[in-house]
Amino acid sequence: MTSDAGLFKPPQPEQARAQRVYASLHRIAERHAATDEQRARQIHPSALAPHEAVRLVTFLLSGAAQPDDGEPPVDAADITAALSLVPLVRGEMDALEATLLQLARGRGMTWQEIAFGLGLGTPQAARQRYERLAERVPDQEE
Repeated sequence: MTSDAGLFKPPQPEQARAQRVYASLHRIAERHAATDEQRARQIHPSALAPHEAVRLVTFLLSGAAQPDDGEPPVDAADITAALSLVPLVRGEMDALEATLLQLARGRGMTWQEIAFGLGLGTPQAARQRYERLAERVPDQEE
């Protein structure tokens, strides 16, 4: 008697997306950052960071960047690869923002000053933003 229980379990979306992250970076780098000229379109020409991969696909799709001769057009798989990286990029940005807010407070900035920098209307809004970020990002404490 064979067990086919795994066939009837729903997929784990987080696990599947995590497995696609590396493949997504590789795909976009191989197709749209393979030459020196293509890599010159990004901030770090020697390595394609996740945020750069998302930006690159977006720029190519929107026409803000032009494909090189012989570069394949952006296809649905490229778009899916870029979308797969968005949660990673968002997480990195959240961690960066939470750290910056924590450092600003450590340097004596008030929540009013921080609110101004973030374009928020009140100190309470800035504090609440930090608290939401701190909940999502590990190791962030005031």
